[in-house]
Amino acid sequence: MREIVLDTETTGIEVREGHRIIEIGCVELLDRRLTGRHFHVYINPQREVEEGAFAVHGISDAFLADKPLFADVVDDFMAFIKGARLVIHNAAFDVGFIDAELQLLGGRHGQVVDHCSVVDTLRIARDKHPGQRNSLDALCKRYGVDNSQRDLHGALLDAEILADVYLIMTGGQTALSLSSQGAGDNDTGDLGAIRRLDPARPALRVIQASEAELAAHEERLAAIEKAAGFVAWPRTAELVTE
Repeated sequence: MREIVLDTETTGIEVREGHRIIEIGCVELLDRRLTGRHFHVYINPQREVEEGAFAVHGISDAFLADKPLFADVVDDFMAFIKGARLVIHNAAFDVGFIDAELQLLGGRHGQVVDHCSVVDTLRIARDKHPGQRNSLDALCKRYGVDNSQRDLHGALLDAEILADVYLIMTGGQTALSLSSQGAGDNDTGDLGAIRRLDPARPALRVIQASEAELAAHEERLAAIEKAAGFVAWPRTAELVTE
């Protein structure tokens, strides 16, 4: 499964007011693993960046003056995302801007959904954490993703951060390999293969805790509960039913 985690920066927040894309950042996932491939470009929007937008991303008109137009990069961009599932935080915003740029070129590339499916991580986050803040910064804090370099928004950096958040939010441990290869082999085989255990292997030993170990365990738990201010209910009490 090929997924592209995507983010954009723009001259302003409202596409209907003629605002344009000034930066696109994408990172590639293959079978939920970062491949190291990415697409990143700054774009001359042929209009001024609003003051409010500049405060968010820090990308100035002067910086963008010598950058390529969207028309100059569209073929490479569409080739990079074609056939992938796009992973975007607040997807309606980014897809709306990309579709607007494609329309300005006469629509020869169609729309984003003609080439890709789209997953909105904001909707996923709202389903998992209703009533809570689900901005990218809030999700980084919730899932322990390091965003200390994110003083300003940047499309490529935000895409890289979102990739980490997305993998954790949708799958927990993301580095767990089910490869059939041994630990010393190069990681070039089928990432989806499962290592089968030999059915003739000897039975695993089951070691039961001794009475003394169980008593020590209960004593330790009681000490922890007391220190935390909890009531130490007996853990060995029988369930009483009517």
